[in-house]
Amino acid sequence: MSALLELRGVRAAYDRITVLHGVDLTVGPGQVVALLGPNGAGKTTTLKVAAGIHPASSGRLVLGGRDVTGAAPRDLARAGLCLIPEGRGVFPNLSVRDNLLMMTFTGRAREEIEEIAFTRFPVLAKRAGQTAGTLSGGEQQMLALARGLATDPAVLLLDELSMGLAPLVVARLYEQVAEIAASGVAVLVVEQFAAAVLGIADHAAVLVRGRIERQGSPDDGLRAELSSLYLGSAT
Repeated sequence: MSALLELRGVRAAYDRITVLHGVDLTVGPGQVVALLGPNGAGKTTTLKVAAGIHPASSGRLVLGGRDVTGAAPRDLARAGLCLIPEGRGVFPNLSVRDNLLMMTFTGRAREEIEEIAFTRFPVLAKRAGQTAGTLSGGEQQMLALARGLATDPAVLLLDELSMGLAPLVVARLYEQVAEIAASGVAVLVVEQFAAAVLGIADHAAVLVRGRIERQGSPDDGLRAELSSLYLGSAT
Protein backbone atom coordinates (compact mmCIF):
# COMPACT_ATOMS: atom_id res chain seq x y z
CA MET A 1 0.00 0.00 0.00
CA SER A 2 1.52 3.31 -1.08
CA ALA A 3 1.21 6.16 1.41
CA LEU A 4 -0.96 9.17 0.66
CA LEU A 5 0.49 11.28 3.47
CA GLU A 6 3.95 11.05 5.02
CA LEU A 7 5.74 13.13 7.61
CA ARG A 8 9.43 12.28 7.59
CA GLY A 9 11.61 13.47 10.46
CA VAL A 10 9.49 16.58 10.92
CA ARG A 11 10.66 19.16 13.42
CA ALA A 12 8.70 22.35 14.11
CA ALA A 13 9.05 25.28 16.47
CA TYR A 14 7.32 28.39 17.77
CA ASP A 15 9.91 31.16 17.95
CA ARG A 16 12.91 29.35 19.45
CA ILE A 17 10.97 26.65 21.24
CA THR A 18 11.00 23.34 19.38
CA VAL A 19 7.72 21.46 19.80
CA LEU A 20 8.15 18.59 17.32
CA HIS A 21 11.36 16.57 17.48
CA GLY A 22 11.56 14.42 14.36
CA VAL A 23 8.03 13.09 13.87
CA ASP A 24 7.54 10.19 11.43
CA LEU A 25 3.99 9.32 10.38
CA THR A 26 2.50 7.50 7.40
CA VAL A 27 -1.16 7.31 6.35
CA GLY A 28 -2.30 5.13 3.47
CA PRO A 29 -5.51 5.16 1.42
CA GLY A 30 -8.47 3.79 3.36
CA GLN A 31 -6.51 3.91 6.60
CA VAL A 32 -7.43 5.62 9.88
CA VAL A 33 -4.36 6.65 11.88
CA ALA A 34 -4.96 7.94 15.41
CA LEU A 35 -2.45 10.44 16.81
CA LEU A 36 -2.82 10.32 20.59
CA GLY A 37 -1.19 12.17 23.44
CA PRO A 38 -1.73 14.62 26.29
CA ASN A 39 -2.39 18.33 25.98
CA GLY A 40 0.70 20.16 24.82
CA ALA A 41 2.26 17.09 23.19
CA GLY A 42 2.32 18.72 19.75
CA LYS A 43 -0.62 16.90 18.15
CA THR A 44 -2.31 19.98 16.68
CA THR A 45 1.05 21.33 15.51
CA THR A 46 1.57 18.06 13.66
CA LEU A 47 -1.74 18.56 11.83
CA LYS A 48 -0.88 22.19 11.07
CA VAL A 49 2.44 21.15 9.54
CA ALA A 50 0.65 18.46 7.51
CA ALA A 51 -1.82 21.08 6.24
CA GLY A 52 0.89 23.64 5.45
CA ILE A 53 -0.41 26.08 8.06
CA HIS A 54 2.74 25.91 10.20
CA PRO A 55 6.20 25.48 8.65
CA ALA A 56 8.45 22.53 9.39
CA SER A 57 11.89 23.69 10.52
CA SER A 58 13.29 20.47 9.08
CA GLY A 59 12.09 17.17 7.68
CA ARG A 60 9.80 16.48 4.75
CA LEU A 61 6.09 16.47 3.99
CA VAL A 62 5.11 14.05 1.22
CA LEU A 63 1.63 13.95 -0.34
CA GLY A 64 0.78 11.24 -2.83
CA GLY A 65 4.46 10.45 -3.31
CA ARG A 66 5.40 14.07 -4.06
CA ASP A 67 7.56 16.19 -1.80
CA VAL A 68 5.34 19.15 -0.88
CA THR A 69 7.46 20.54 1.96
CA GLY A 70 6.84 24.27 2.21
CA ALA A 71 3.77 24.25 -0.04
CA ALA A 72 1.02 26.75 0.71
CA PRO A 73 -2.16 25.51 2.42
CA ARG A 74 -4.21 26.45 -0.65
CA ASP A 75 -2.01 24.30 -2.90
CA LEU A 76 -2.19 21.36 -0.50
CA ALA A 77 -5.98 21.71 -0.39
CA ARG A 78 -6.11 21.67 -4.19
CA ALA A 79 -3.97 18.53 -4.11
CA GLY A 80 -6.62 16.80 -2.00
CA LEU A 81 -5.78 17.55 1.63
CA CYS A 82 -8.57 18.72 3.94
CA LEU A 83 -8.16 19.89 7.54
CA ILE A 84 -11.15 20.08 9.89
CA PRO A 85 -9.82 22.05 12.85
CA GLU A 86 -10.78 21.83 16.48
CA GLY A 87 -13.95 23.79 17.15
CA ARG A 88 -16.18 22.48 14.35
CA GLY A 89 -15.10 24.72 11.45
CA VAL A 90 -18.55 26.03 10.46
CA PHE A 91 -19.97 29.51 9.99
CA PRO A 92 -22.37 29.80 12.96
CA ASN A 93 -24.35 32.76 11.61
CA LEU A 94 -25.16 31.05 8.30
CA SER A 95 -27.76 28.36 7.70
CA VAL A 96 -26.76 24.76 7.09
CA ARG A 97 -27.60 25.19 3.40
CA ASP A 98 -25.51 28.37 3.10
CA ASN A 99 -22.58 26.67 4.85
CA LEU A 100 -22.75 24.02 2.14
CA LEU A 101 -23.32 26.61 -0.60
CA MET A 102 -19.98 28.20 0.25
CA MET A 103 -18.26 24.98 -0.79
CA THR A 104 -19.26 25.45 -4.43
CA PHE A 105 -15.86 27.14 -4.88
CA THR A 106 -14.57 23.57 -5.25
CA GLY A 107 -16.29 23.43 -8.63
CA ARG A 108 -19.07 21.13 -7.53
CA ALA A 109 -22.67 22.19 -8.02
CA ARG A 110 -24.79 23.07 -4.98
CA GLU A 111 -27.11 20.15 -5.70
CA GLU A 112 -24.23 17.67 -5.73
CA ILE A 113 -22.76 19.03 -2.49
CA GLU A 114 -26.14 18.87 -0.76
CA GLU A 115 -26.75 15.34 -2.02
CA ILE A 116 -23.40 14.18 -0.59
CA ALA A 117 -24.05 15.95 2.73
CA PHE A 118 -27.66 14.92 3.19
CA THR A 119 -27.10 11.31 2.12
CA ARG A 120 -24.31 10.82 4.66
CA PHE A 121 -25.92 12.96 7.37
CA PRO A 122 -29.73 12.85 6.96
CA VAL A 123 -30.27 15.02 10.03
CA LEU A 124 -28.67 17.93 8.15
CA ALA A 125 -31.41 17.74 5.52
CA LYS A 126 -33.96 18.27 8.30
CA ARG A 127 -31.93 21.24 9.56
CA ALA A 128 -31.14 22.74 6.13
CA GLY A 129 -32.71 26.13 6.90
CA GLN A 130 -31.49 26.28 10.51
CA THR A 131 -28.67 28.58 11.60
CA ALA A 132 -25.55 26.47 12.11
CA GLY A 133 -24.78 28.02 15.48
CA THR A 134 -28.06 26.71 16.88
CA LEU A 135 -27.30 23.08 15.95
CA SER A 136 -26.17 20.65 18.62
CA GLY A 137 -22.43 20.12 18.92
CA GLY A 138 -22.67 16.77 17.16
CA GLU A 139 -24.70 18.24 14.31
CA GLN A 140 -22.17 21.05 13.89
CA GLN A 141 -19.42 18.46 13.65
CA MET A 142 -21.45 16.59 11.03
CA LEU A 143 -21.77 19.83 9.07
CA ALA A 144 -18.02 20.41 9.31
CA LEU A 145 -17.41 16.89 7.99
CA ALA A 146 -19.95 17.44 5.20
CA ARG A 147 -18.19 20.66 4.18
CA GLY A 148 -14.89 18.81 4.14
CA LEU A 149 -16.26 15.99 2.00
CA ALA A 150 -17.43 18.58 -0.54
CA THR A 151 -13.75 19.04 -1.44
CA ASP A 152 -13.53 15.34 -2.40
CA PRO A 153 -10.42 14.91 -0.23
CA ALA A 154 -7.77 12.25 -0.64
CA VAL A 155 -6.48 13.00 2.87
CA LEU A 156 -8.68 14.10 5.78
CA LEU A 157 -7.13 15.63 8.91
CA LEU A 158 -9.38 15.75 11.99
CA ASP A 159 -8.51 17.63 15.17
CA GLU A 160 -10.25 16.56 18.40
CA LEU A 161 -13.50 15.44 16.79
CA SER A 162 -14.82 14.42 20.24
CA MET A 163 -14.29 17.82 21.88
CA GLY A 164 -17.24 18.65 24.13
CA LEU A 165 -19.48 15.89 22.80
CA ALA A 166 -21.27 13.05 24.56
CA PRO A 167 -19.67 9.60 24.10
CA LEU A 168 -22.65 8.23 22.16
CA VAL A 169 -22.48 11.14 19.70
CA VAL A 170 -18.72 10.67 19.35
CA ALA A 171 -19.17 6.97 18.61
CA ARG A 172 -21.64 7.78 15.82
CA LEU A 173 -19.31 10.39 14.34
CA TYR A 174 -16.41 7.97 14.29
CA GLU A 175 -18.59 5.38 12.59
CA GLN A 176 -19.00 7.95 9.82
CA VAL A 177 -15.25 8.56 9.77
CA ALA A 178 -14.69 4.81 9.33
CA GLU A 179 -17.10 4.82 6.39
CA ILE A 180 -15.30 7.79 4.84
CA ALA A 181 -11.99 5.93 5.15
CA ALA A 182 -13.56 2.81 3.63
CA SER A 183 -14.14 4.83 0.44
CA GLY A 184 -10.35 5.17 0.09
CA VAL A 185 -9.69 8.41 1.97
CA ALA A 186 -6.58 8.53 4.19
CA VAL A 187 -7.62 9.82 7.64
CA LEU A 188 -5.31 11.22 10.32
CA VAL A 189 -7.19 11.86 13.58
CA VAL A 190 -5.81 13.78 16.54
CA GLU A 191 -7.41 12.74 19.83
CA GLN A 192 -6.57 13.22 23.49
CA PHE A 193 -8.96 10.50 24.62
CA ALA A 194 -7.89 7.20 23.12
CA ALA A 195 -11.12 5.27 23.63
CA ALA A 196 -12.96 7.66 21.32
CA VAL A 197 -11.02 6.59 18.24
CA LEU A 198 -9.13 3.33 18.86
CA GLY A 199 -12.20 1.28 17.97
CA ILE A 200 -11.96 2.34 14.31
CA ALA A 201 -8.22 3.06 14.00
CA ASP A 202 -5.97 0.83 11.89
CA HIS A 203 -2.82 2.32 13.37
CA ALA A 204 -2.08 4.49 16.39
CA ALA A 205 0.83 6.71 17.40
CA VAL A 206 1.39 8.25 20.82
CA LEU A 207 3.02 11.67 20.82
CA VAL A 208 4.65 12.80 24.07
CA ARG A 209 6.55 16.10 24.32
CA GLY A 210 6.93 16.30 20.55
CA ARG A 211 8.21 12.77 20.03
CA ILE A 212 6.45 9.60 18.89
CA GLU A 213 6.94 7.31 21.89
CA ARG A 214 4.98 4.33 20.60
CA GLN A 215 3.16 3.40 17.42
CA GLY A 216 1.60 0.32 15.95
CA SER A 217 -1.66 -1.59 15.87
CA PRO A 218 -4.22 -0.26 18.39
CA ASP A 219 -4.30 -3.56 20.23
CA ASP A 220 -4.71 -4.23 23.92
CA GLY A 221 -0.97 -3.86 24.43
CA LEU A 222 -0.99 -0.27 23.26
CA ARG A 223 -4.13 0.49 25.23
CA ALA A 224 -2.51 -0.89 28.35
CA GLU A 225 0.59 1.25 27.82
CA LEU A 226 -1.24 4.53 27.34
CA SER A 227 -1.56 5.45 30.99
CA SER A 228 2.18 4.98 31.49
CA LEU A 229 3.04 6.89 28.29
CA TYR A 230 1.12 9.99 29.33
CA LEU A 231 -1.21 11.28 31.98
CA GLY A 232 -4.31 10.83 29.90
CA SER A 233 -7.11 8.32 29.84
CA ALA A 234 -7.04 5.02 28.04
CA THR A 235 -10.69 4.56 28.81
